[in-house]
Amino acid sequence: MNEVSLIKQVSAAVAGAVKTSFPELSLQEVEVVKAKDPSFGDYQCNSAMKLVKALKMAPRDIANAIVRAMQENPAATKMLARIEVAGPGFINMWVRPEYIAEWLQTELVTEEVVRKEPVKQKVIVDFSSPNIAKEMHVGHLRSTIIGDCLSRIFEALGYQVVRLNHVGDWGTAFGMLIAHIKSLPGYSFEVVSRYTLADLMRLYRESKALFDADEAFRKRAQLEVVKLQGGDKESLAIWKAICDISERAYQEIYDLLDVVIEVRGESFYNSILPGIVEELNCKGLVTISDGAKCVFLEGFINREGNQLPLMLQKSDGGYNYDTTDMAAIAQRIREERADRIIYVTDSGQATHFQMIFAAAKKAGILDPEKVRVDHVPFGLVLGADGKKFRTRSGETEKLIDLLRTAITQADTLLRERNPEWTEDEYKETALILGVGAVKYADLSSHRMSDYVFSYERMLRFEGNTAAFIMYSYVRTVSIQRKIGRQRSKLETLQLEHPSEVLLATMLCQFQEVLEEVADSLLPNRLTDYLYALSETFNGFFRDCRVEGDPRQEHRLALVHITGLVLRKGLELLGIKVPRKM
Repeated sequence: MNEVSLIKQVSAAVAGAVKTSFPELSLQEVEVVKAKDPSFGDYQCNSAMKLVKALKMAPRDIANAIVRAMQENPAATKMLARIEVAGPGFINMWVRPEYIAEWLQTELVTEEVVRKEPVKQKVIVDFSSPNIAKEMHVGHLRSTIIGDCLSRIFEALGYQVVRLNHVGDWGTAFGMLIAHIKSLPGYSFEVVSRYTLADLMRLYRESKALFDADEAFRKRAQLEVVKLQGGDKESLAIWKAICDISERAYQEIYDLLDVVIEVRGESFYNSILPGIVEELNCKGLVTISDGAKCVFLEGFINREGNQLPLMLQKSDGGYNYDTTDMAAIAQRIREERADRIIYVTDSGQATHFQMIFAAAKKAGILDPEKVRVDHVPFGLVLGADGKKFRTRSGETEKLIDLLRTAITQADTLLRERNPEWTEDEYKETALILGVGAVKYADLSSHRMSDYVFSYERMLRFEGNTAAFIMYSYVRTVSIQRKIGRQRSKLETLQLEHPSEVLLATMLCQFQEVLEEVADSLLPNRLTDYLYALSETFNGFFRDCRVEGDPRQEHRLALVHITGLVLRKGLELLGIKVPRKM
């Protein structure tokens, strides 16, 4: 069985037929998509309409020629039961049930439902990125779980993935905070080491007020920045303590979310900032504007029609996140040797990253033919009032509080539904359901859209929710437990009933969904698939008796693989599966 996805195999068959029928064409990519309506086949190809101009033929004639070539290709006919032309030139294709069965037979033997890419590439995913000395809030939710989900999918497909947490741990804010801490009565390093994150947030607010109102303090804070950047031992020790306190608080959230990520903050790039500025200057890209060193790029203008600057060095000689991100992309390409770099941040930073990519390309740092870079923007999390999600007092919701509330509400719901459970069962399942519901609700929303956060809606057991997918998975386990075993004893799987064929075909499309998410970077494509698969499985369960039926072994095989796919799909979303619901 070929290791690539089913849609790639069908696409290869169509591409071969195009080349055979029209050898005068330079080989073009064909457009094969999953059919939205099963009555139009499993897959459709719309390429005939796009070839009209090049071939100067009617689209139906082009489509008919492609179909004839496919029907004369033994490999294509082995895979496809029907190939026909519809409408103005659509090519509809139905995969043979026995071909689907052969695909699933491999998964029955190996228990592997994801096939790895033959060539490993290195992918760097930059996500989460809170600011040191500040609480993670609901605004960090999307970056963290979207970045984790994408990382999991790339890892499953066989890529070498580096998960980076580009925390804000450098700059003027730390000069302010350190200067304020040093001025406090009874200051000592021992006192600093006992601070909590709440203490740091309070001290930061105080230091910001002093910085804005007190000229003498402002100068001391700026001097602290210089001392910090120069490696002063006392300043560095306080800075390190601040970072450690913050990272321990963040780790509690990452543990709850089951997220693994390597902290590599802005400070990591500090030593190479002067060099990156000098490199762009030597290439003639730097312009002095009001004393600052800037890069002006064509096409980037503000509302007044003036060019936007990419500021590499401020007039006082300091650096900012423009400089850090330029240094980071250079380091990731040159030293990390990344094949792909993905930045997961809110949509408000879209212009910033477009400018970073454009400047890196103009400087010769980035060659888009060799390294793919993507900014993965996302919308806002809203409250019921349609505004940014906040607490009742109007403050930004802390992420840890949001997660704890979800777990508590899941526990209440489970106690109402399952009064006979033990305390351990409530505790374990509430954690899985509460956190999973939050993640699924976010990932099932198109990331470019804002969405309204609702505990009540995300914890429902019907519709496109984590609970519904979990329940479908638990049903597969229950069926297997009732029969007394997980695995079918079959050596050759056969598909007969239409509901068997439909479910089996959907199971074979798991691989292509993951490949599509890896390309589009849209996790909701995976949640949409898991929801459709769960509904298809429930239809199969309604139409096809498993236990005691003459086709029990064939149907048990489908139940088993459905469970494997649902479990793996949830795992790739960063969601665990419960033992019972």
